[in-house]
Amino acid sequence: MSSYLPSLIAIVLAYLLGSLSFAVIVSKALGMDDPRSYGSKNPGATNVLRSGNKGAALATLLLDAIKGWLPVFLIHRVGDTYGLGEGTAALAGLAAFLGHLYPVFFGFKGGKGVATAAGALLGIEPLLGLATGVTWLIIAVFFRYSSLASIVAAFFAPAYYLIGGGIAWPLNREVMLALIAISLLLVWRHRENIRRLAAGTESRLGSKAKT
Repeated sequence: MSSYLPSLIAIVLAYLLGSLSFAVIVSKALGMDDPRSYGSKNPGATNVLRSGNKGAALATLLLDAIKGWLPVFLIHRVGDTYGLGEGTAALAGLAAFLGHLYPVFFGFKGGKGVATAAGALLGIEPLLGLATGVTWLIIAVFFRYSSLASIVAAFFAPAYYLIGGGIAWPLNREVMLALIAISLLLVWRHRENIRRLAAGTESRLGSKAKT
């Protein structure tokens, strides 16, 4: 049982880091309205952008991505010392993502986790994160729907991992399962956006929150 303790500690710490809702923290630090009170009421960078403060939105995006990337990066760097491998790193990325979705510090009501998932992917495999990010960017630029871009990127992430397996990186079952879990949760968290996309009422990128 003790052999699992380092992995458990790493995963719990990753979840706690993920539970820091930077959309709320950054907005409060800058004296802005709580992002949970306007727009989509989602504590994430896209909704913070609806406030009109691009700097706050960028800070939220970067900090949310870092909290997904950092646990994976640290395990890759020093995990061998504690017997932590690639599987634990991927689970830590998933834990940080779950922390963003269900943050213990904010009543388990969090955001949709796109930036945090992107950070975790970059930590797991930089090329995988880059390919998924480019997919998001292409859809976002052409259609101007952040939600649609996130859903499409979520579908492609596990596919890219399989395609690159054995070529750009070795395939790992735990990593694949973590990626599938992240992708399914991302789509689930965007279920209301999917309804609005179908109805033609979804907000486009850069649109300001209604007063």
